[in-house]
Amino acid sequence: MAERAALEELVKLQGERVRGLKQQKASSELIEEEVGKLLKLKAQLGPDESKQKFVLKTPKGTRDYSPRQMAVREKVFDVIIRCFKRHGAEVIDTPVFELKDFDIAGNFDPMIPDAECLKIMCEILSSLQIGDFLVKVNDRRILDGMFAICGVSDSKFRTICSSVDKLDKVSWEEVKNEMVGEKGLAPEVADRIGDYVQQHGGVSLVEQLLQDPKLSQNKQALEGLGDLKLLFEYLTLFGIDDKISFDLSLARGLDYYTGVIYEAVLLQTPAQAGEEPLGVGSVAAGGRYDGLVGMFDPKGRKVPCVGLSIGVERIFSIVEQRLEALEEKVRTTETQVLVASAQKKLLEERLKLVSELWDAGIKAELLYKKNPKLLNQLQYCEEAGIPLVAIIGEQELKDGVIKLRSVTSREEVNVRREDLVEEIKRRTGQPLCIC
Repeated sequence: MAERAALEELVKLQGERVRGLKQQKASSELIEEEVGKLLKLKAQLGPDESKQKFVLKTPKGTRDYSPRQMAVREKVFDVIIRCFKRHGAEVIDTPVFELKDFDIAGNFDPMIPDAECLKIMCEILSSLQIGDFLVKVNDRRILDGMFAICGVSDSKFRTICSSVDKLDKVSWEEVKNEMVGEKGLAPEVADRIGDYVQQHGGVSLVEQLLQDPKLSQNKQALEGLGDLKLLFEYLTLFGIDDKISFDLSLARGLDYYTGVIYEAVLLQTPAQAGEEPLGVGSVAAGGRYDGLVGMFDPKGRKVPCVGLSIGVERIFSIVEQRLEALEEKVRTTETQVLVASAQKKLLEERLKLVSELWDAGIKAELLYKKNPKLLNQLQYCEEAGIPLVAIIGEQELKDGVIKLRSVTSREEVNVRREDLVEEIKRRTGQPLCIC
């Protein structure tokens, strides 16, 4: 253990020396010599078992991920972060694997930022290609107004709200029994609520409710319906209105929501023709929370906010299940080529070649063994999803060539050593160096 610690310290010091030489713009010969020393030190360390697992800080604490799980998470977060940045987000100082929320704060004209949040949600879910989805929208003001005209007392608004929120999981009869039997709501009040919360549709439903003789007389509900009508106009302009459903049963149990609320669900293909698609679970949600930030401001200043959160853990699970069902392999590394040897006692040649590739900007690696078996090296490429193998053998060294193997097709060609970098870049789509 002490010996390994000493080696690790030597690697650290040699790495600092190499970085210093590069900053000083030392000669390439000197840098190459010191890089060679660094690689030899690293090779002496041997295999590091910690490379097989990764510990990530997540909102729920830490947990171990296999390389395959790690690769799935990297791909999902790459989609999320690129979308957030495309919409002008300032990424705050937080671990990349916690970047799943997008918020817009400030005083703006109604429904413009709300519509953009829904656009972002649809962009991310479409890019992830995890299946058909539907985004349900509602407004807490409409819910509160609906409860008021149906005869629910103010003290029971939130508890009845939590019952209504279960309609995507259980039948109306079960929800009604809970409201009446467990929460003391009068049966006739529950029936009036049922007439509303079982409705869903598009902007036409909004317009219909604006003409509702009772709901239209409630100030809160009227404000919410007016904003939803405007929201649908913007969603149409964004080209996502076909992904949005106004659903009066959507309640979002959190008390801090003050306006528009939304939740994205994946859709399950109907068992029989003519049936509506079924929601099989929430994968994103959000809404407007104009009073929350002010609660933590010493001066009590009101900061209007609207945002969304992506359900990354559920998405990870869905993506992994889909890949397993399709028997697809996930690339667990960005490495483009593995430098391999066909015979024993070729470690130095592998180290020299991998260094050449690194210096040329190629993402390359080699197994940390002096004499790895060729079969083991090829299997490693298949498991990690590395597309190319550069094989060095005694005959290749004599002929001045490198055998370049495609992992998927298993086709092998001899490439002159001086042409190897350009051939790898050509095959991996990297721009060639024009000197």
